[in-house]
Amino acid sequence: MASLQTLRTKYGVVLSVIIVLALLAFIISLGPEMGFLGNRDPKVGTIDGEKVTYMEYLNEYETTKTNMGGDESSEEAVAYLANATWQSLVAKKVLTPGFEKMGLAVSEAERLSMLSGEHPSAIINQAFADPQTGVYDVAAVSSFLAQMSGNPQYQQMWAYINSKAVLNRLNAKFNGLIKAGTYVNKLEVEQGVAAENEARNGRLVVVNYNTVADSLATVSDAEILAYYNAHKEQDEYKKLPRRRISYVVFDVDPTESDVVEIENKARALGEEFAAADDVRTFVRKNMGTVAETYVSAAQLSSDEAVVLNGAQYGPVLKANEWVMSRPIATIMAPDSIGLSHIVLAPKAPEADSLYNALKGGANFAEAAAKHSQYAQTAQNGGDMGVVPFNVLSGELAEKLAKAKVGEIIKIENAGGIQIMKVTRADKPQKYAMVGTIKVAVEASSATRRNVHNVASIFSVDGKGSIDNFNTAAVAAAVTPRTATINQGDRTVSGLIDSREVARWAYGAEIGDLSEIFTVDGSYVVAMLTEIDDTKYVPVSEAQYEISRRLARDKKYEVLKAQLAGASIEEIAAANGVEVTTFENVKYGDFGVGSNSYEPALVGAIAKTAETGSISAPVKGSSVAAVFVVDGITKSEEQTAEAEKVRLQAFNETLTQQMAAMALQRMIEIEDLRGKYF
Repeated sequence: MASLQTLRTKYGVVLSVIIVLALLAFIISLGPEMGFLGNRDPKVGTIDGEKVTYMEYLNEYETTKTNMGGDESSEEAVAYLANATWQSLVAKKVLTPGFEKMGLAVSEAERLSMLSGEHPSAIINQAFADPQTGVYDVAAVSSFLAQMSGNPQYQQMWAYINSKAVLNRLNAKFNGLIKAGTYVNKLEVEQGVAAENEARNGRLVVVNYNTVADSLATVSDAEILAYYNAHKEQDEYKKLPRRRISYVVFDVDPTESDVVEIENKARALGEEFAAADDVRTFVRKNMGTVAETYVSAAQLSSDEAVVLNGAQYGPVLKANEWVMSRPIATIMAPDSIGLSHIVLAPKAPEADSLYNALKGGANFAEAAAKHSQYAQTAQNGGDMGVVPFNVLSGELAEKLAKAKVGEIIKIENAGGIQIMKVTRADKPQKYAMVGTIKVAVEASSATRRNVHNVASIFSVDGKGSIDNFNTAAVAAAVTPRTATINQGDRTVSGLIDSREVARWAYGAEIGDLSEIFTVDGSYVVAMLTEIDDTKYVPVSEAQYEISRRLARDKKYEVLKAQLAGASIEEIAAANGVEVTTFENVKYGDFGVGSNSYEPALVGAIAKTAETGSISAPVKGSSVAAVFVVDGITKSEEQTAEAEKVRLQAFNETLTQQMAAMALQRMIEIEDLRGKYF
């Protein structure tokens, strides 16, 4: 016994030291990758040359989440919050400093005018609008401010709303400057009027590029590379850093025995459900749902309507689920109810006396105008209009179910006190509050285990190389798929809820095989096949489109020599095609006749001032062409003044859009969040 105590005493310290050293070694090993070595905060991105740290992004995300309702219920919701967070950081690091340099600002007086509604703000309106009417409610702002002094969360939310409103106003001012700098000159107006009021008729010969043999338009690799180098600064050849993966999906589908077992389980549960005395408790015990509102026959199918008579619906197989329902309560209630209300603050001292006075016959409309804090309805004597009974829930539904016209009721909750008057009650009908249980038809644990075993064997056999990966896929009877994950992508295209797969890819090396991921109920195994951090689309990816473009140019040169002759009929005969006619061609058209998209041809026809002459060959998108304009008709559909207004509006919109695009191109952004979040 003493020896045991000695060992504990002597080696307990040694063991503690070993554990500490092991933890320290682990933390140090994370240093180079995670950025924690030397007390550094990991970089998750760069915005206009400024580092965005892990903690900076995380703090901004938490602020954004808190002030936008904190919805993280789905990958889509999280992605929305992540995008809003990133845009907020871009605003802080680029937009706000840029506006300051330009001298743009929002004064305190201007901010207050936004709050008062004198100069409305879309951001503030969204936060404090009446949910029923959408009208900005100044009283709601006052109520919010009254509760803010002792509530840190409200204070944070208020600061967030104001900062977003100010940024939105600064954006509007910036766009206003761009808009004010837009000008339409006299020549533009004249050209616009002519384009709208002049139409041309004539004859046309078109020859499709595919009539020229490909052997006459061969394109060499050197020509493709030369074109690529000359044009790669264009947006179409620029790209974000990206990673490519190959992956396989092991679907986990229920077997026939699973389906039979689940049906038996559902039917047995249905018998228990039918025999249960406490429906609500049974539903909750079996992970079912209890409806918050009552339903009538109009909202139920003929089969489901049995619940109105107290009977059970189901079990019935619907959309891969066994569904069963029972009424928790049934009541008789009006189809629709007319209501007026008075809204008071929580624990308002006048609530009881006002309620008693109204029950005694006091004028409800006058009381609403005097006491209600809800200005939108107070102006109309508290009138809420007519409300369908099936939208009411909880205590309100219970109290209004048997209410008669003229009756006064009082409802209290954490949000305040409402005194209501029933102004209309339609003919009663039967309603039910329904509890529903669903049993999904899904694979059993044994089936999932069997599929996971197959995926595990694949994970062993597929290691080492893409050849091994593909060979193992054949053996496992699954088809390899490929995906590109661009910088900033949170998921893998084609895979639902695949955030973990994308995160793994950001941290993997070429040839790495992933763990077995569970994605949307299936198992996924991936291999990283490529890391591409270059700024441009590789010439290998662009070469097909470039070769088509260069081949078209060469074919045009062949056709250009063939589109010569004394008359357009002679040219048509020489090329084995027919002369077609065109009518009413205007500058704003996209194509001519059956040639639906040929803007170059439209432009050539629209700018022709002489009639009767054969044009020079035109290089179109799909055809080479020559034409003769036989007539020019003019109208007065568009006036100079109307054209000036149209062009001014068009240019203002276009310049603002182009300014936004220009700002985006000016900002160098490196988004590395996918590695961490």
